[in-house]
Amino acid sequence: MNIPSELKYTKDHEWVKIEGDIVTIGITAFAQNELGDIVYVDIDILDETVEKNEVFGSVEAVKTVSDLFMPVTGEIIEFNEALEDEPELVNKDPYGEGWMIKAKINDTNELEELLDAKAYEELINQ
Repeated sequence: MNIPSELKYTKDHEWVKIEGDIVTIGITAFAQNELGDIVYVDIDILDETVEKNEVFGSVEAVKTVSDLFMPVTGEIIEFNEALEDEPELVNKDPYGEGWMIKAKINDTNELEELLDAKAYEELINQ
């Protein structure tokens, strides 16, 4: 299972790439594998602040619909518009072209609560 060491993770299977006070968020390879073929990504919040653990969107797969949870409090500043036409990018490249949102975080201390790659790997291998 691909778990990039430079990223942080949540127990809800989102990944977080940290660049100063901007974070890029997507779902992990484990999550997209569990969901199956993704057919739609629904994120309709932009330029709004979303609290940590609140739902910021959903992913629709052939088998199910799954909510996306905000890993840290922040203002959503960008949505990956490529997912509107190609939601399958989440399956093909979950840590690259399949990213979902970018947010400007309010409190960098919240980043310390995220899992590192080793802790996330332990979580999914339980």
